[in-house]
Amino acid sequence: MLTKFYQHSLALVFAINEINSNAKILPNVTLGFLIYDSYYYEKMTYRTILDMLFKSRRLVPNYICSTSKNPVAVIGGLGCDTSIFLSDILSLYKIPQFPYGSFAPKERQAVQLPFSYHVATKETHQYMGIIWLLQHFGWTWVGLFVVDDANGEHFINTLKRLFSQNEICPAFIQQIPQKQRFNEVTEITNMFSKIYQSLQLNKASVYVIYGDTRSMTLLMTIICPLNDEYKELASIGKVWITTSQIDFAVSRLERHLDLSVFHGSISLTIHTQELLEFEKFLHVINPYRTVENKFVKAFWKEAFNCVFPGSSASITCTGKERLENLPDPVFDMHMTGYSYGIYNAVYAVAHALYDLHSSQYNYQSVSRGKSPEFHDPQPWQVLPVSRCSDSCQPGYQKRKKEGEQFCCYECAPCPEGKISVQNDVNDCFKCPEYQYPSQDQDQCIPKMINFLSYKEPMGICLTSVAVSFSLITVLILTTFIKHKDTPIVKANNQDVTYALLVSLLLCFLCSFLFLGRPNKLTCYLRQSAFGIIFSVAASCILSKTITVVLAFMAIRPGSRMKKWVGKSLTSSLVLTCSIIQMCICAVWLGTTPPFPDLDTKSVTEEIVVLCNEGSVVMFYIVLGYMGLLSFISFLVAFFARKLPDSFNEAKFITFSMLMFCSVWLCFVPAYLSTKGKYMVAVEIFSILASGAGLLCCIFFPKCYIIVLRPEMNKRQQVIPRNKSESVKQETYFITIMLS
Repeated sequence: MLTKFYQHSLALVFAINEINSNAKILPNVTLGFLIYDSYYYEKMTYRTILDMLFKSRRLVPNYICSTSKNPVAVIGGLGCDTSIFLSDILSLYKIPQFPYGSFAPKERQAVQLPFSYHVATKETHQYMGIIWLLQHFGWTWVGLFVVDDANGEHFINTLKRLFSQNEICPAFIQQIPQKQRFNEVTEITNMFSKIYQSLQLNKASVYVIYGDTRSMTLLMTIICPLNDEYKELASIGKVWITTSQIDFAVSRLERHLDLSVFHGSISLTIHTQELLEFEKFLHVINPYRTVENKFVKAFWKEAFNCVFPGSSASITCTGKERLENLPDPVFDMHMTGYSYGIYNAVYAVAHALYDLHSSQYNYQSVSRGKSPEFHDPQPWQVLPVSRCSDSCQPGYQKRKKEGEQFCCYECAPCPEGKISVQNDVNDCFKCPEYQYPSQDQDQCIPKMINFLSYKEPMGICLTSVAVSFSLITVLILTTFIKHKDTPIVKANNQDVTYALLVSLLLCFLCSFLFLGRPNKLTCYLRQSAFGIIFSVAASCILSKTITVVLAFMAIRPGSRMKKWVGKSLTSSLVLTCSIIQMCICAVWLGTTPPFPDLDTKSVTEEIVVLCNEGSVVMFYIVLGYMGLLSFISFLVAFFARKLPDSFNEAKFITFSMLMFCSVWLCFVPAYLSTKGKYMVAVEIFSILASGAGLLCCIFFPKCYIIVLRPEMNKRQQVIPRNKSESVKQETYFITIMLS
């Protein structure tokens, strides 16, 4: 990327802004612009211009299905070959073209087609300028570096004739290939050897370079000393004379080169003019303020060799970098000749449009208005209006009256979602997907981009709730760890309790993945993280409930369940249930992963930034599996809720799972009935509500005993004082749980 050429685009934008802000040039008319890249490739140049003229969703030449693109002129290109390719198509459709690059006379004749207007001066003036310069300093032995194409051949032939007429001799003529990259290393070596011999073996100290910036870049890459063998070239006094097509512009690859050999070069430039307002315009260019300019970030990264936040590179673009600190080969703060040509071309188009509108206005004035040469018209001189129906205004369409001729119609409002912008239209049309109809249905208004932000009241409320429950969970976990040796903490598998608390903490934190503008990472993680974390929580609850049931079955005489009671069963159950959910999510992410998307249809006046789930079926499979675990936990806990044990959590688990299942059963219809950012809000609310239900119903009663009633958190307090058999059974159960 040659960052210096970015000024060409900025000159276009600056000129259009000046014209649009000047009510005297084009009143009630606004100029817009499109910028395309030719890629220095003939095929892409043709494809690009066809895209500009006809492309809607796919390229169909000569078919225009929308009036949103209405180019009145094309400015380009920098190279004569690009302008020729553009003219081949533009002349067919009578679209004027303003080439701003220099042209050889031969090539200028080739593009002298209708509707082409050259902004730059003729190249023949440069030939005489070179001759006068050489004569002035008495330079008669001159080396030539010329691009290897048709223009280069014309330059050589013309300059040879002028040299002979003015007693100047070419010391050598070295042709520069058009392509900047070579196919083989031997080609690079041969080219380097030829240029080095031309510089060393000839006595010429003055060299004329003809070509374009690509040619100059290749020449700099070859000539600039890259090793000790050729460093002597930098110390030899040389004078380089370049034509106006060449601009000293370097990319990031050439910045490390020592360009001292080219110091003191003489360049023939295109006429330009200093515009103070343009320099002020350049000073306000900033990647963080000029958000509507899609090129500025790419330019900024290349010019200052930095990256924007989010990358692992060490040099970060802060936006405080100064364009005026860049060297001229990277970016020039003064308006160059090419930029001035673009600036003039834009004004030429504007004045042509002004003349066009003025001529139409004058014609209408002569046809309909008063003429200073005549007296006021008499009543009999006024033309009557003879129409069957009045004109239908914008926002309406014509509707045929039954049984009458087509000239007789009535005006009907445009259907919902459609507009009309002209009088007497037969059919209204829909706005583009990123716009919506105005209230009067006579214009399209751009839609606002919307998503669930941290800064809006709903986002602040959900964030506060998530943070609050996260802190409460951390506090409960800390309390349990601090009192880990007490009976109420040890009961019913201490490790599973810790795992459940950690999973609930992650559930609350998971809600932050749903807040803010969706990106690739958050869309990729949010649903799978939510499903896996909640499955771990449901698995922990299921294992705790099954442990209670198995423990009471194990105390029966002759029961074989004793061998199933222990940490191995609970751990295996939690891992198995969680791994199944992980496998489901892995299949989902591996086949049809979620991705950021724009919803332009759900909300009329908004473009909703959301995560496309990729596969709705996989989303509901994840949700269904989580619901299955929750329902099984609820059933087991419900049947075990009356088992006689002081540490029996089944009754609390029953209430918690009842709340959990209720929340997620209500989630499905609520999720499907909402639109836009409120769908995300419903899911976040469900995550927080279900997690809070589990936290409150299961752990708050225990925390009450641990913190406020420590006298109940003793072994002798939890053993009932009734029937001996009951005491024996419950004591045995406690022994199993504490082991």
